[in-house]
Amino acid sequence: MTNYLSPKRTIMTPGPVEVDPVVLRAMSAPILGQFDPAFTNMMNDTMHMLRSLFQTKNRWAFPIDGTSRSGIESVLASVVSRGETVLIPVYGRFGYLLQEICERYGANVVTIEQPQGTVFSQATIIDEIYRIRPDIVAIVHGETSTGCMQPIDQLGQACLNVDALFIVDAVATIGGTEVNVDEWQIDACIGGTQKCLSVPSGMAPITYNERIERVLQKRKKIERGIATDDDLQTPQQDNIIPSNYFDLSQLQEYWGPRRLNHHTEATSMLYALHAGLTMVLNEGLEDRFERHRTHEAALIAGIRALGLTLFVQEDYKLPVVTCVNVPEGIDADQVRAFMLEHFGVEIASSFGSLHGKIWRIGTMGASCRKENVLFVLAALEAALTYYGVNLSRGNGVQAALTYYENQASNKERV
Repeated sequence: MTNYLSPKRTIMTPGPVEVDPVVLRAMSAPILGQFDPAFTNMMNDTMHMLRSLFQTKNRWAFPIDGTSRSGIESVLASVVSRGETVLIPVYGRFGYLLQEICERYGANVVTIEQPQGTVFSQATIIDEIYRIRPDIVAIVHGETSTGCMQPIDQLGQACLNVDALFIVDAVATIGGTEVNVDEWQIDACIGGTQKCLSVPSGMAPITYNERIERVLQKRKKIERGIATDDDLQTPQQDNIIPSNYFDLSQLQEYWGPRRLNHHTEATSMLYALHAGLTMVLNEGLEDRFERHRTHEAALIAGIRALGLTLFVQEDYKLPVVTCVNVPEGIDADQVRAFMLEHFGVEIASSFGSLHGKIWRIGTMGASCRKENVLFVLAALEAALTYYGVNLSRGNGVQAALTYYENQASNKERV
């Protein structure tokens, strides 16, 4: 057999991103049984830290075992009932994903759409909420396919006014920019590990409030093989949650004091999440958000100094993903391959109609640091120069360096 050693990379995509060595070391710790008190104490501690991350007092905040999509599907599968009306404002690929999942669970999905590279005014969404009075509103906070971030801080109150549940996909934003679940009146919020949290893909942190929990209790069914006599004697509803694995009513019993044996926990992934959350909260949310804004600004300064243009206006730009227009006549994937082969630097393309038209550069989590920003600018300049693009050579790295030096000088003067 051939021993495989993964090559060294500088990962500047919108996910996955680089993982801090502290997190990788945590994953190599010895395996504990899932009901070992040492492990259940870690579970409780993880829930406590997730409440801080989501800025919520919700009782329920825990990870779903699986990629970010598992968190999205667990919430939608557990909350959406067949025939209910779900309003989804779509402004990129992952809005369509919400639509796809809701339709598979039998919802009557109503969408409003915005051209890619732009977002909705909140007033437009609120008008639609009052017009159709949906049962659920589901929206993406940070759309990595286009590099846009949708303002959502006013939508929760509008949903509450019409008794609609407000569900937010914050996979790309949690841990990198403000996500305030309680203040924004979000009923259920889904995060991801492999982006701004800098933990490997494999868990999806979620949180939800009492409004969601009431829905779960009405749809609850404990599987027969682990049910107690009391469970079996409880009258069953016709409208049970259709998925067993993504059944939040059972998963909260697993994460709660009952420790229902629903599945075997992904032990090493929980070690990683616990370590990653510890690092996030030790850094401090506001300081972490400021770090992401700083390196984003340096990257933008460098891109513009090269003579390249951004795909998204800064007013609604996602601060952890920067989308760059591909110069006319250039093969976008060829440039990406050149950067990977010669520099070990990875950036991303996009999807569908945007494939080949924009590059997406992530500044997320552990990847969001000065040397990475400078390296990706140098690699991009070298690749474009090789393929004959007329650039302001050398200006990209210098502009980013100037930005960093100015920032340092400003801090010294404060």
